[in-house]
Amino acid sequence: MTEQTIKMPDMSQLVVSSSPHYHDRDSVRKIMFKVIGALTPAALASVYFFGWRALMVILLCMVSCAAFEALFTRMMGRESALNDGSALLTGMLLGMNLPVTVPVWMCIVGSLAAIGLGKMVYGGLGGNPFNPALVGRVALLVGCPAAMTTWVKPSGCGFAKWVDAATGATPLALIAQCDATSGATRQAADAVAQQYPSVLDLFIGNCGGSLGETCAVALIIGGIFLICVNIIRWQVPVCYIGTVALFTGIAYAFHPCAHFNPLLHILSGGLMLGAFFMATDMVTTPLNRKGSVVFAVGCGVLTSVIRLWGSYPEGVSFSILIMNALTPLIDKFTAGRPFGVMKVGRRASSKEIEAEKNPTKK
Repeated sequence: MTEQTIKMPDMSQLVVSSSPHYHDRDSVRKIMFKVIGALTPAALASVYFFGWRALMVILLCMVSCAAFEALFTRMMGRESALNDGSALLTGMLLGMNLPVTVPVWMCIVGSLAAIGLGKMVYGGLGGNPFNPALVGRVALLVGCPAAMTTWVKPSGCGFAKWVDAATGATPLALIAQCDATSGATRQAADAVAQQYPSVLDLFIGNCGGSLGETCAVALIIGGIFLICVNIIRWQVPVCYIGTVALFTGIAYAFHPCAHFNPLLHILSGGLMLGAFFMATDMVTTPLNRKGSVVFAVGCGVLTSVIRLWGSYPEGVSFSILIMNALTPLIDKFTAGRPFGVMKVGRRASSKEIEAEKNPTKK
């Protein structure tokens, strides 16, 4: 062997593995529990305004989702993945999408639909195309519309015992009701408009609705936390909320009535919860930044159309699920070229290929 001989590396020291080759310190478990922590202020606000039964609804959904995931993983012969926290997060989001008046059995059935139909039927975490919590909510809304649209007015006394008493409409329902009565008599429309909560009440959560639809300030605080720790992209909530504001603002400019008021649409309903915590789901939303913007704008347009001209006053759940179905197409048309891949040009003609094979041939 001479000195010029090329020495091959020791193959035993060569580690070959699939991508990704760089990892940060976050794991699925850490991410899930960070999101749960970001949702906690809004959950505590719902308990403050609606009483201890709100806490019971949220905890029951979390426990039910965890139990159903353990059951399905055992039936599928897989190792339990409860420690990743995804089932607990699904249950918490489902509970915050329900009214405080919902019966216990509906919490369990909704959890079954969320985990069974929204997650495990596709193989578990990472394979589901739709947000599981929204699948559970829409299943309950379609099957039990009366129970899912019965709202209780906040007691206002803080952590009080909930009583099955004063019921009332949500702000979005009042807007739709006012628009419906405006064609009949002006007095009837004005009477409904007087029931609107103030902007301050909408901001702090002193209004009717689902548990996660009330306190906008708590949801904003949680969303800002997730942006600061790089769990979600800031473009998604900004583009989602901004699209709703722009769309309803244009409608308000042409027809200045409460039905089109953009400020009420921003602070009412599940827009804040959907924009910060469900339209940013890593599994069911586009992978790249450009696709996320397209996804958020699509959610904003659909939400506005359903709210303004649809038969249902709220459209956040349906808009996110529809855009979840379009996520593969969005990824296809917004994904860039992989590193090192040349742009495909025009196809060479047969004469050019022959000339390249035989350069001396004339």
